[in-house]
Amino acid sequence: MSLIVAKFGGSSVASIDKIKHIAGRIKEIRDKGDDIVVVVSAMGDTTDELIELASLTGHDLCKREMDMLLATGEQQSAALLALTLNNYACPSVSLTGWQAGINSDDSHSKARITGIKTDRIKNEIKRGNAVIIAGFQGLSPFGDITTLGRGGSDTTAVALAASLDALRCMIFTDVEGVFTADPRIVKEAQKLPQVSYEEMLEMASLGAGVLQPRAAEFAMLYNVDVEILSSFSRNPGTIITEVVNMENHRAVSGIAHDLNCARFALFDVPDQPGIAKTLFKTLAAESINVDIIIQSAMRDGRNDIAFTIEENDLSRAVPVVKELVESICASGMAYGKDVAKVSIVGAGMQSNIGVAAAMFEALADEGINIHMISTSEIRVSCVIDECHIKTAVKALHRKFELDKIE
Repeated sequence: MSLIVAKFGGSSVASIDKIKHIAGRIKEIRDKGDDIVVVVSAMGDTTDELIELASLTGHDLCKREMDMLLATGEQQSAALLALTLNNYACPSVSLTGWQAGINSDDSHSKARITGIKTDRIKNEIKRGNAVIIAGFQGLSPFGDITTLGRGGSDTTAVALAASLDALRCMIFTDVEGVFTADPRIVKEAQKLPQVSYEEMLEMASLGAGVLQPRAAEFAMLYNVDVEILSSFSRNPGTIITEVVNMENHRAVSGIAHDLNCARFALFDVPDQPGIAKTLFKTLAAESINVDIIIQSAMRDGRNDIAFTIEENDLSRAVPVVKELVESICASGMAYGKDVAKVSIVGAGMQSNIGVAAAMFEALADEGINIHMISTSEIRVSCVIDECHIKTAVKALHRKFELDKIE
């Protein structure tokens, strides 16, 4: 007998009919003799609807109270699924995140899991129950409900799989796996049968919406095999696992893009020790995540610094950066949200020469200007004008012949 952790996203539990459908799949797993822990997201657009409802109260939305509100969406899904399973003669019990022993830090709306006490879950499994857990939520050191950010149910599932030593973590969603590019943009995009932890972490961080970046990080740190597959078909999905031989990998496995991108530029920043520390430590204190950073060559003791953040952090970042410009005696700043990020990712990139040059050539051939560039061992990212993102994704998919993935 093995333990399976399965996560069902919002589209999978969007209606009672869909809940009944996944209840049937869960019962099949139980009937085969395996134990199962299920993590669920909120039904359909429930989270967005709750945010919209909260906005009617005013503009000052306390993050603690928002977490109290948003956590109810997953609790609703968990209870409805447990009720359905019990009616299918499949004994089950639903638990909130804190009842399941999921502890987090106190960063409301973007909390991170700090530990899981699995006693309650294990006891329920021993009683013969399928355990249904509300994803996306935990308990802070002060006893407050926290939420883990968008896609946080993925992280809940992978963290539980690691803590419970599960055979596999199965992420059920509305797509059949990880593709070489967004199939909505590239019709020829191919499903990848297998992706390395490193590749998935990069893809998730760069905008591929099939798995939350924190979940990919958990999988890599704790060596959890994860399968991304569809709730609505029986086709095999994509396995995320440890890569054995990077040299056997293609130079590029996939194209990722991110529209949730904004850019800042600070002009004539004094070239002095501690300036960068002040700038980015202040942004970090406001929970504003900085991605690509570029510092220009020094001239007359000053230089320019450009960086990108998530677009949904822009309204909070603008007043913070304006104050920083004055405090560090820069001459001014500019910002905009009309940019996007396109990236190539591949574990085999390390052993293939000229991959970045091929990327730049593909973009140049389409007349696309590159504003910023960032690289890692298995990734190259370019910030471009948002209006060119579809053209860029298609051009890169053709350039690296990703329609021929085997």
